[in-house]
Amino acid sequence: MRSFTAPKHVFNFLEQITCFEMCSSQFATSLLCIAAHEKLILGFVRFPEETESESFFWEKVKDIYHETRCHALCFTPDTSLMIIPKNVTFCAAGSDFLLRIFRTDLQNSDTVQTLKGHTNYVNEISWSNECEFLASVSDDNSCKIWCSESNYDNIITFCLSSAGMSVKWHPDDPNKVMVAEKKGVIHMYNVRSQQSVISVECPKIPLLTADWALNNYHIITALSGGEIVTFDMSRRPWSPTNVKPVHEDGGRCLRISPSSENVTASIGRPDITLKIFTANSTVPLIEAPLKSCAGLSWHQRLPYVAAACDRKLCFWKVQTK
Repeated sequence: MRSFTAPKHVFNFLEQITCFEMCSSQFATSLLCIAAHEKLILGFVRFPEETESESFFWEKVKDIYHETRCHALCFTPDTSLMIIPKNVTFCAAGSDFLLRIFRTDLQNSDTVQTLKGHTNYVNEISWSNECEFLASVSDDNSCKIWCSESNYDNIITFCLSSAGMSVKWHPDDPNKVMVAEKKGVIHMYNVRSQQSVISVECPKIPLLTADWALNNYHIITALSGGEIVTFDMSRRPWSPTNVKPVHEDGGRCLRISPSSENVTASIGRPDITLKIFTANSTVPLIEAPLKSCAGLSWHQRLPYVAAACDRKLCFWKVQTK
């Protein structure tokens, strides 16, 4: 009989969650953005390790109007709650194919900038570490690079041979960006030369998501054809170093733990199930059924992973030792 792990804590909301993101900036690790019907909810999550009562705590700070359904969110790396006024900047991708950059001090100062260029759904967005570039990938078979120094003009468009599903910037090199296509190909582009440096291919399709390990920039992991496929880019030939069947009816979300490239969380079918594995094990650390899936995100510093399900945001504590 399969053993399921109940979440450590669940926050309940009044509206259905369409996507969410926990801030990865070291100066705003408690910050969270939740997309619901025609609005984006900004708030703080406190964990037992951070509170005197050793309990979870949610504080809503601000609602921001968003006129269409939001598909993807991403905070800038320089988002900070440690300065006055606070600096919170994030991008939201809407069902109208537009990108919107929101800037707020979480009090009275709010601005929004709209970026037009994509002609189909945007599947993922990502900021470079120095916030010089914003990258977006779309079902229109393109990856677009927007430059902050030119007021977010679309300075580069990489044409793909299938839908762009994931985009991530190199953890250290702001000139390199990873783009993953639905047909299973993962490209490494240099934005200065505007050339593909390396391309690797997953054994099965479709590829629906990919991630880059923050603490080991050689490791790239994709969820393709229901398999977790790991590439070590320091080795040649560039064939997968590990292929693990995880979701027999296909995967939907995947995120590598920010503290270890050997711990991966994913959501897939059957039954829309969350599974968390270590690299060398075929037995999940955590397995939990979800009714629906609206995103997956790790806390940047603490050992928690969150998944959105209908009107619930669920947190699991991941013990790897």
